[in-house]
Amino acid sequence: MSPIKTYTVTEPYVKLSCSLGEGPFWEEATNTVRFVDIVKCNVHSIDLNKGPSSHKILGNLDISIGVTADIEGNDEEFVFGGKHGFGIFNRSTAQYRYIKKAWAEEEIAAGKDKTMRANDGAVDSQGRFWVGYMNDPLVKDPGADRATGVLFRLDPDLSLHRILEGVTIPNGTTWSPDDKTMYFADSTTSNIYAFDFDSVSGSISNKRVFFSTAGMGEGVVPDGHCIDEEGYMWTAIHGNGKVVRVSPEGEVVAEITLPTPSVTCPAFAGEELFITTAGGDESDPSSLAGSVFRVHVGVKGMKLHRFRMMA
Repeated sequence: MSPIKTYTVTEPYVKLSCSLGEGPFWEEATNTVRFVDIVKCNVHSIDLNKGPSSHKILGNLDISIGVTADIEGNDEEFVFGGKHGFGIFNRSTAQYRYIKKAWAEEEIAAGKDKTMRANDGAVDSQGRFWVGYMNDPLVKDPGADRATGVLFRLDPDLSLHRILEGVTIPNGTTWSPDDKTMYFADSTTSNIYAFDFDSVSGSISNKRVFFSTAGMGEGVVPDGHCIDEEGYMWTAIHGNGKVVRVSPEGEVVAEITLPTPSVTCPAFAGEELFITTAGGDESDPSSLAGSVFRVHVGVKGMKLHRFRMMA
């Protein structure tokens, strides 16, 4: 077996104190990276042509946003998975609107839209937007009743489908380069799962464990991830300050060590990974928790798909 390639990152690209930095997304056309702070309900942006000084908050909202994606034919807005459902955010005005609520009327009446929130997700090759919903720990301690989350799929015609139920903390959702395998992380289980994927119908089957953090330490779980052009996965390992590169066979071949433990999600911008983190504490100026980090890894990510919302 070849030795594991190692990277060590000691300084942030942008020093921030995000409570729960998540969802980094590269807007290739403008060479900007946007990301969210789920707890503080902020949407952030960095112009990579100008560097860290260009960091700004696009919106300070009254709802949390867990994940965003671009929209086919619409450069003024982007789609998001938010507190109560799926919505559209306007980059210029910072205004948002919902296009599909996540929960049925009887579930809303029972308060599920208040006790749940969006976490992670992605758009597939056919322009369908997949978003996982989980218990919102800011509203209710789920205790032992964690497995109430749902992985939804929003199709271009705005029909909503419940693909997986009994989810705990839904995280990275990606597809293999041949579009035949879907990967999905359910953090509390310690597992990233692989499924056979039918790109035409959007159905998944044959669930199995692709990668597990079991044995890495207490509280160490897989978080968000992305796929590179060679079909390898780069996944954040929350709790031990690492991002690892995993082969299609499920073996770790590279490891990035970061100076803060709560690593949440990596995303490609060219041959660089931009990595969000959590646990920021404004009262401790020496803390790097909640910052955004950058590392050159010498391989590009798979091209991101856009949500194909029908007019």
